[in-house]
Amino acid sequence: MVKRTVKTAEVGRSKAHMVAATIEQEILTGRLPFGQQLESENELVERFAVSRNTVRKGLDLLTSGGLITRKGGIGSFVAFNGGKAIDGTLGWTTAIEKVGCHAQTRLLQIALVEDETLAQELKLERTTFVAIDRMRVIGADADAQCISLERSRLPFSDDLAALPLEGLVGGSLNRTLIEHGMVPHQGEQWAEVVGLEAADARLFKRRAGTSFLRSRRLTRDREERIIEYVVSLLAPAFFALHLEF
Repeated sequence: MVKRTVKTAEVGRSKAHMVAATIEQEILTGRLPFGQQLESENELVERFAVSRNTVRKGLDLLTSGGLITRKGGIGSFVAFNGGKAIDGTLGWTTAIEKVGCHAQTRLLQIALVEDETLAQELKLERTTFVAIDRMRVIGADADAQCISLERSRLPFSDDLAALPLEGLVGGSLNRTLIEHGMVPHQGEQWAEVVGLEAADARLFKRRAGTSFLRSRRLTRDREERIIEYVVSLLAPAFFALHLEF
């Protein structure tokens, strides 16, 4: 997750900076938690007794500092979460909840698919995979904002044949893998910045070509058998890559 702050109090004391400084303090102290929608511009105008232009300049300061993300026609959301790291071994749903983001998981697809290209890339003889596509959103209903899109591919086995009908155990892919004796032991991960393709841009409610962080992860068990290959698109306002060496 991203850790960024804007030292608004040190930049100046214009009305816009005072608006930004007040909201910044509410975010940093946890009064406004990660993913929380801010008051509307009209409410902020009334609260601070300033013009709409002043409010917008204050929100611009918070946006440039990485504290909030703004979505036209919907509102502004807190994007700061204290820089807490996500422990991927917990499963994404649990890991995201543990860092204070109350995201909802929406299952887009769970089905058997054929993918010769991926099978060749992974050096697998069988070209059948169990496809599990999910998106994580914050907010509710029409105001929901997609923060990640994950496309998991599990090499097909007889043990997984009924998965499209049975569904995920407790809605968790991590729990489902464990229930089937598929425990990750080692893996590889790649990350790069890509432009959103048109179909994905619609899910994120962004413009096609918008830069996003893409992560590709391959996990294996103790016998080096492939368990999962997953490609994730991550909203850069909510995620960042942190390496230690």
